[in-house]
Amino acid sequence: MKKLCIVKAGSTFADTAERFGDFDEMIACGLGIDRGQVQVINAFLGEDLPAPSACHGIVITGAHCMVTDNLPWSLAIEAWIPTVLAEQVPLLGICYGHQLLGRAMGGRVDYHPQGEEVGTVAVRLRPETAGDPLFNRLPHEFPANVSHAQSVLALPPGAVLLAESDFEPHQAFRLGRCAWGVQFHPEFTLDIARDDILKQADSLAQAGREVSALLQALRETPQASSLLETFAQLAAKGGYL
Repeated sequence: MKKLCIVKAGSTFADTAERFGDFDEMIACGLGIDRGQVQVINAFLGEDLPAPSACHGIVITGAHCMVTDNLPWSLAIEAWIPTVLAEQVPLLGICYGHQLLGRAMGGRVDYHPQGEEVGTVAVRLRPETAGDPLFNRLPHEFPANVSHAQSVLALPPGAVLLAESDFEPHQAFRLGRCAWGVQFHPEFTLDIARDDILKQADSLAQAGREVSALLQALRETPQASSLLETFAQLAAKGGYL
C-alpha cells in the first residue's frame, strides 16, 4: 500500500523534539491521518529516497541547516524532486523543503537581505489562489508561524505565486498541477513557535530584534495549520487541479 511519505531534512532542537515531537511528528500530527499511513524517510541521515511512485503524497520538512550549505544528502533530495514532479505525485515542501523545491526547479535560494523572519506574521493570498485546491479554502489574510533566514529569492520558471507577507514576497507557490512550497510552518502551534523564539533569543537580540515584542505578537494559526490536513486529503485523491 502506498503511504504519505515525510522526507525529513533535519531535526529541531533536542529539547523541543522531546516536548513537542520532531519536525516529522509535528507534520504527521497535522495531517490528520492514521500514523500507519505515514512513512518517514530520514534523508538527512542518509536513508534512501523512495521511488516517487511508491508514495501517494510527499512532504519535505524544514531543517536548521541552509540550502546553500549544499550538503550531499540535501543535493540528493534536490536531484530527486524533478522526478517527483515528472510523475505528478502530490508534493508539499515546508520552509527548507519549500526552498529545495524552488531551487531544484530553477529558482534561486539565498539569505533574505533583511535577515530572519520569525514569529507569527500575516500571510496574504494572491488572486491566483482562486483555482488552487490547497489554498482556495483559506481567507484572504491569515496568521502563520515562520522561522527562516533563507528564502526563495527568485521563483523557478513557471511557478505560480500564491501568497506573500510584508517581509517575504514568496510565502507560497505552486509548480505544475500538484507541487506546492510554503515558506511558513503549518506544523507549528503557538507553543512551538514560542519555544522556537526562546531558543533563538540571544541571536535575535544580537540582530537587533525585540524578543518580547515577537513573543507578544504570537497568535494561534488554525488556517495555516489546516493546510496539512487539506494536503493529506488532496494527496489521497491525486492532488490535481
